[in-house]
Amino acid sequence: MRFKDLDIISMKDFSRDMIDHILDTAEKLEPIAKNEEKSDILNGKILAVLFFEPSTRTRMSFETAIKRLNGDVLSLGAVDASSITKGENLADTIRVIEGYADGIVLRHPKEGSAKMAAEMTTIPVINAGDGAGHHPTQTFLDLYTMRRESRLDGVKIAIAGDLKYGRTVHSLCYALSHYNAEITLVSPKDLRMPREIIRDLKNRGIEVKQTDSMEDAIQDVDVLYVTRIQKERFPDPAEYQRVSTSLQVTNELLKNANPDLKIMHPLPRVNEIDSGVDFTSHACYFKQSFYGVPVRMALLSLIMGCVE
Repeated sequence: MRFKDLDIISMKDFSRDMIDHILDTAEKLEPIAKNEEKSDILNGKILAVLFFEPSTRTRMSFETAIKRLNGDVLSLGAVDASSITKGENLADTIRVIEGYADGIVLRHPKEGSAKMAAEMTTIPVINAGDGAGHHPTQTFLDLYTMRRESRLDGVKIAIAGDLKYGRTVHSLCYALSHYNAEITLVSPKDLRMPREIIRDLKNRGIEVKQTDSMEDAIQDVDVLYVTRIQKERFPDPAEYQRVSTSLQVTNELLKNANPDLKIMHPLPRVNEIDSGVDFTSHACYFKQSFYGVPVRMALLSLIMGCVE
């Protein structure tokens, strides 16, 4: 498998063997992510971080990842302090950054922006979220979390929340199709998973169920993956409140759950997981956030040609 100079744009581009190799590499690098060991694998390498949308975990974990490996970060900074405010287009920005860095991490509100950026440059581009499109590095860390905290092959998973617009769950479903997953989708009718994705999953031999009941969904699954219901999608505040409350995860709800259930969330959360759940053995979302560091360390090391 050749990873050097590979663009990370969509989970559709990755075979199971490629995914497993990335996760295996992340596991080897995890002690460095915890600062238990030191490494200079990326010494002399510069990562350009271009975020046109707000981010905490994705941005900071990429910066942590390269610094743990003794590389450096070049940040675009605030968009309103860059030449973009003068009318510079994304293609020109990418061409300029190519002369400064060894790789680019891009988050942009326009779907397809990462693919376009990759076509504009010879250095590798990592998609850190393109509108409602894809967020592949989130998916890699989600898979890694399942492998470390529950199971990945044959996992029974319920995915709950905004499944229509959530780029995180779109990428995750495609990736899970490599692992013979049993998927239950939990959402309001207006926020269901796009039909084409469900069709693709069924064509890959994946069992997919749909429901609007959290109680029914969590009784026999290994993992509950929760996403935020996006308030901005609801013109009626009362309807948003009804929907968001119906999918809320509480300790009361978990009384009938699988005792080994692990709850994941890409964060940030609003009210979809009650804070009381944080102190149960089910809560896995803060570990999940940390796992973004070894996973992104692995991706950077592989695409910059510093490990094989």
